[in-house]
Amino acid sequence: MKYVLDTNIILSYLRKNDVWGLIETSLQFFDSGTKVYIPAIVIGELQSIAIQNKWGVNKQNELQLFITEFIKIDIISDEVINRYAEIDAFSQGRLEGKALNYSARNMGKNDLWIAATASILNATLITTDKDFQHLHPNFLQVAYFEIK
Repeated sequence: MKYVLDTNIILSYLRKNDVWGLIETSLQFFDSGTKVYIPAIVIGELQSIAIQNKWGVNKQNELQLFITEFIKIDIISDEVINRYAEIDAFSQGRLEGKALNYSARNMGKNDLWIAATASILNATLITTDKDFQHLHPNFLQVAYFEIK
């Protein structure tokens, strides 16, 4: 299996939220053959959150250690760029040949990059928010976990 982690998933881990244990157990992140990716966009979002919230050295070190456990995606290929454009147009209900069965969705630009990366990797996007649901299954598989 292949997975891409959304920013909120890593925040769940850092905040010791119960949802992390459920995700780790049910998706078996550390089994052989499982690949877990973290896009550079997610890392940038996390570092911005760390600055804005004045995280201490220990929490910043915990974040860096967590990131090293997985595969960092720091290159945006032409394929990802093209998929970004398709997903953005689809989300606005303006992609020819693919009808959006909802009202138009204004996705955050970082979420578009994360979705495009997961789509090109043919990886399931793991998230705790519903911002990606309209893309499932047209562009990618989305696994939604609710934080309680």
